[in-house]
Amino acid sequence: MAKQLLRLMTELSSRKWVSRIMGGFSHSRLSRYLIPTFIRIYQIPAHEAEKEIHEYRSLNEFFSRRLKMGMRAIDETASAMTSPVDGVITGMGPIHSGTILNVKGQDYTIGDLLANSPRMENYTNGYVFVLYLSPTDYHRIHSPVTGKKAESEHLRGKVYPVNDFAMTNIRSVLSRNERLITYITHEHGEVAVVKVGAMNVSSIKYADPSVSEWRNGDDLAYFEFGSTVVLLTENGTFTPRGDLTVGDKVKMGALLGLLHKPSKES
Repeated sequence: MAKQLLRLMTELSSRKWVSRIMGGFSHSRLSRYLIPTFIRIYQIPAHEAEKEIHEYRSLNEFFSRRLKMGMRAIDETASAMTSPVDGVITGMGPIHSGTILNVKGQDYTIGDLLANSPRMENYTNGYVFVLYLSPTDYHRIHSPVTGKKAESEHLRGKVYPVNDFAMTNIRSVLSRNERLITYITHEHGEVAVVKVGAMNVSSIKYADPSVSEWRNGDDLAYFEFGSTVVLLTENGTFTPRGDLTVGDKVKMGALLGLLHKPSKES
């Protein structure tokens, strides 16, 4: 009964108008008074922030903050694919015939996640990382590779939360929520950076919409409040780091694995 009630409350709170109200308040100057409380509750490492706390004009501005230079090391291994965010790995592994297996007990299809994009065939036997950002985390998204933008697609959708309860008990959250997808071509192929919106995320924005190419670790986009990034590699073009597993915490710029020319099996 309790689980059914929580599911109902989650369904009701996933309406866009709720996120718009919360987003409007988080942009207001009044919300800046909540920043110290927010830092304390979520134990945010405020010393990493680019500005002093009193310089942020709203809670949203603090939440989407940049970091001081040098706070994250970008792995410089040749052909590296790095983590685009600070977050927890909630899913990872090979994609099997277009299906991402067992993300919090649920399977997802590439077709649903990418809204049946013509590009989806490139990923049906690729590799996936699902990276969850909690309120504690730094919320800017960086390019995981050096490359150029091949395509960008904004998919409207729900705004379910992406916490453990919702991911386990609400059907197909990652492919039903709002998504901003960036396809980036690199030396050996292409990656898809799927930025998934969530409850109270008033928007997902590019750091600079005019930019169309990035170096590994460059600022790509940001969430206004917490969410998830799904990172996809093309068929046969990626070998993961051997010591990573679901539940690991990764920092932006950390090595996830190596990109290479498509294997014969792909």
